[in-house]
Amino acid sequence: MPHGYRHLLRLCLVLTILLGLNACALFQARDPVNISVIGIEPLPGQDLEVRMAVKLRVQNPNETPIDYNGIALNLEVNGQPLAAGVSDQSGSIGRFGESVLVVPVSVTAFTVLRQAVGLSRVQTLDGLPYVLRGKLAGGLFGTRRFSDSGRLSLPQPSAPSR
Repeated sequence: MPHGYRHLLRLCLVLTILLGLNACALFQARDPVNISVIGIEPLPGQDLEVRMAVKLRVQNPNETPIDYNGIALNLEVNGQPLAAGVSDQSGSIGRFGESVLVVPVSVTAFTVLRQAVGLSRVQTLDGLPYVLRGKLAGGLFGTRRFSDSGRLSLPQPSAPSR
């Protein structure tokens, strides 16, 4: 093998190692974001569609900021899809910081009917399981997926006073 090829091969090997080490820095472990639904407000809808603005508190428990350029949400209640929404908003959530994001979601008439059939077997809405899934888009390696689940906790009517 001529000397020039060995030199070129050695240079390629060194560059590959350096790029590999740099890529490891890109994939450093990050803690998952904390997401809480803090409010739901009605929005104007179209025909057989219900629209709502879902307010989310997003907390970044990491040492580096999270830059995002879009958000998507899917909400399931009682094991059935209920609402979905997207927003092209962009921004940054600082290191160890938090932000409130508002995402419009849609509930179609078909989804409401499917939920009504599923709920016909339940006595109360209180305690129904829900799952919220979504993602904060952040480019090729910056997209952060999140999930939150629990049970609906509806306010109980107060007992009449005597």
